Amino acid sequence: MADKTEAAEPILEVKDLAVNIRYEGRDLKILRDISYSLRPGRTLAIVGESGSGKTIGALSIVRLLPNSARVTAGRIIYAGRDLASISEEDLRGIRGNKISMVFQEPMTSLNPVLTIGKQLAETIVEHKNASMSDALAQSAVLLEKVGIRNAKARLNDYPHNFSGGMRQRVMIAMALSCGPDIVIADEPTTALDVTIQAQILNLILDLRKENRMSLILITHNLGIVAQNADDVLVFYAGRIMERAPVRDIFKDPKHPYTEALLNSLPKVNQAKEPLKTIAGLPPSFERAAPGCPFQPRYPYAFDRCLAEEPPEFKISPERGSKCWLRGNEAAKA
Repeated sequence: MADKTEAAEPILEVKDLAVNIRYEGRDLKILRDISYSLRPGRTLAIVGESGSGKTIGALSIVRLLPNSARVTAGRIIYAGRDLASISEEDLRGIRGNKISMVFQEPMTSLNPVLTIGKQLAETIVEHKNASMSDALAQSAVLLEKVGIRNAKARLNDYPHNFSGGMRQRVMIAMALSCGPDIVIADEPTTALDVTIQAQILNLILDLRKENRMSLILITHNLGIVAQNADDVLVFYAGRIMERAPVRDIFKDPKHPYTEALLNSLPKVNQAKEPLKTIAGLPPSFERAAPGCPFQPRYPYAFDRCLAEEPPEFKISPERGSKCWLRGNEAAKA
């Protein structure tokens, strides 16, 4: 882990970000008051159940939101510039160049009618002012780096000529093609079998270290987080419910939702016991209720939990939790 970078200035700061989606004539609040920072060379994991806002938060950074969504508040600061307000032309010089993404399903991100070489080279030509021949030569090197054999010949292949794992390796090569400062990996192994998942994840992490990049890793796999992250954000209902260094999250969670996620992990010494689950379902964005969004699923919620949404209680400069009971108590300790 990247412990030598803790004192470094953040390479990315998200401040009070809010995102709405237009749905059936109404604006639904999808993200609320999202604030965090990413430091150079570190891996920030974003965890939470499906629908918690993890992907929307990542897409907001590089303004790849669906047409129905828009940023309604907040700033996204990279290299002294607010990515939420700069022009689309200026953003194109950053997106894919300084900040790149690896998506869940490469087949939906790769163009089926263009060769792999053409797609890789286009990014290099656009951002690095290289000739097509030089860009193709660099593309072959990138494919070799991500473990694709006979790379030069495979530049002429199309996406359907590659397996799922190989297509994901191509997406990683594309994300690295311009030497970015930050890579955002959105559930990069979800569509792959378990063996290939481990290979792809190890590849991403090894390349992060080799290229001294910062990584935002979006995942629901807490085992991956425990082994590879430096810092963790726990998303729920479009909020950050808890933030902490990874060792603190697993050793001493301060939010009941975080604790519930950890309790749902299978235990090696309890193999015959049924898996624990979190009762109930995440709240609907269409019918937002007052109070803490997790209170319907928390058996120890009290009156204030039902009536008033908690702020973030600062436990330390690196730790915070939005819980009236446990977060507040931890902040006072």
